[in-house]
Amino acid sequence: MDGPITRDFEQIDHKTCVSICDAIGERLQQNLRPENELPPRLRELVDELRRRDHELH
Repeated sequence: MDGPITRDFEQIDHKTCVSICDAIGERLQQNLRPENELPPRLRELVDELRRRDHELH
């Protein structure tokens, strides 16, 4: 190619962008689930974070 490369990108609205991001996030969560349970101490810490988060909201 001798000339500059031009690219035509269509703008998508915010609602569509959010929907796409949500769908990608859901797919990643399904495909990247941990095979094993968390170690007990780490599970306790995660549970504690959840309790504190619920107290704030």
